[in-house]
Amino acid sequence: MSDGSLSQDEIDALLQGSTGMDLGGSSAPAGGGAGGEPSPDDLQAFGALLKGTVESQQSNLSMLTSAQVSMTGPELEMSDPSSIAASIGDPVVQLHLNFSEGVDGVHRYLMSSDAAVRIAGAMMGQDDIELDDAALNALQEAFSQLNGPVLTTLGEKADKSIMTEPPSAESVGGNEVSGAGERLVAARYSVTIGSDAPAEIYELFDPRVIPQILGSSSAAQQTAPQQAQQPQQAGAPGGFGQGGFGQQAGFGQQAGFGQGAGFGGGQQAAGFGGGPSVQSVQFPDLQQSEGPSEQGNIGLLMDVYMEMTVELGRTKKLIREILGMGEGTIIELDKLAGEPVDILVNHKLIAKGEVVVIDENFGVRVTEIVSPMERVSNMT
Repeated sequence: MSDGSLSQDEIDALLQGSTGMDLGGSSAPAGGGAGGEPSPDDLQAFGALLKGTVESQQSNLSMLTSAQVSMTGPELEMSDPSSIAASIGDPVVQLHLNFSEGVDGVHRYLMSSDAAVRIAGAMMGQDDIELDDAALNALQEAFSQLNGPVLTTLGEKADKSIMTEPPSAESVGGNEVSGAGERLVAARYSVTIGSDAPAEIYELFDPRVIPQILGSSSAAQQTAPQQAQQPQQAGAPGGFGQGGFGQQAGFGQQAGFGQGAGFGGGQQAAGFGGGPSVQSVQFPDLQQSEGPSEQGNIGLLMDVYMEMTVELGRTKKLIREILGMGEGTIIELDKLAGEPVDILVNHKLIAKGEVVVIDENFGVRVTEIVSPMERVSNMT
């Protein structure tokens, strides 16, 4: 018999918001979150959303790799990341893009090192590359672009702005993959770049994300049994008053704190000895309070200063040559006369332009915005 105290496991479950906790000793399913695993219907609906993004993802990857890309899928299932890693084989490349706004939960990609090398090599225009920092940076750029259509589609479905953290990529052993032992939603894609063999890529989602996106009725299904257990005839004599908190009580049925009043316009109910009447509460439409947040969020950054630099050119010199410099020394740069100058923001190349003179000051006219593929090549 329990002494009324909670065990550490029960306290942890309460802190994690678990509604499936059994104070008698059982716990919620691992990895299922508050709502458990999604139903087959929810998985199918979520898969249909992801399938609608495949064409855009395929187009983005084709632009980044300058090659013909074919992308099929996804096929959804509940799986353990360690099981996926075992089927892929060591080493495994994982990219973390956890949700940071709009929804809560894990979001990452898993693929074989061979698939990662194919994608990174195609982006960098090289064959047989090493899976080094430059290749991982290229993968981060690629999956940031692939992730864009997914976030847009999920945000439109949930009617909110959904964002992820900046991507981070790493190569790990199969037994070191993140989330081992958890049950996650795994979306498997097949990607073919040019004439290469198809490569499999897994996109993993926390199961809690699906009801947040679909507006699933799982939360209502959880609260329904609790409401059903409430007594229907609890307004016995000696209570708070006939029809007050008990008899036929509800938010819209013959109940209230005063005569002829209730939370939803109830009637024929007396409470607390027939006190003054209470007006019905008009609750606002919660969905109308959610406006487009993207413009508001970006507006917070509009007054942030960033360093912009126009670079005429670069060169490398030996220490002896630098020490031998004096007035009148001419330094030859790596740019030809008339060639566009580089425009950098926080030391990252974003555009190119030509030098102009405005009154007595130098200026630069933007002539080209750098494409994502060029940004990747500058990482090498």
